[in-house]
Amino acid sequence: MRAIRKKLEDEIRDLEMELKTELPKAIQRARELGDLRENAEYQTAKERQGFIQAKIAHLRERLAKLSMVNLKNIPEDKVAYGSTVVLHDSETGKQIIYKLVSSEESNAAQGLISINSPIGRTLIGHREGDEVEVQTPGGRKTYNILKLTTIHQDIQQ
Repeated sequence: MRAIRKKLEDEIRDLEMELKTELPKAIQRARELGDLRENAEYQTAKERQGFIQAKIAHLRERLAKLSMVNLKNIPEDKVAYGSTVVLHDSETGKQIIYKLVSSEESNAAQGLISINSPIGRTLIGHREGDEVEVQTPGGRKTYNILKLTTIHQDIQQ
């Protein structure tokens, strides 16, 4: 969780730097060009300013929500945030390993899937031994949860 928090804080810091130093300079340069109604540079800088302000607000909201995560509220015997699950694909016979993470951490190529993704949402609340059906772009898939390691077990190791 510290890594996510740091990533969000770093992104906020970088955006605030752009908002407070680079954009005012760009807006000033655009103003010097004359009529603001027909000044594309000015309009672009103002739009970027609005975008950055909205992005900072969104990141601060995510940071606030992250600080409210209480490990005591995460189940110790069911799939939840931070869980690593070993799945058996009943159709292909292959094993797949996923770790459920936040949207910011997700990277499907590395097996890090968001708890908000279709697979993540389907797995939440299930236990080792459960069979789950997941709607994928390729159609419905059936998986058996072979092994579950929760965030609590990861912390203890």
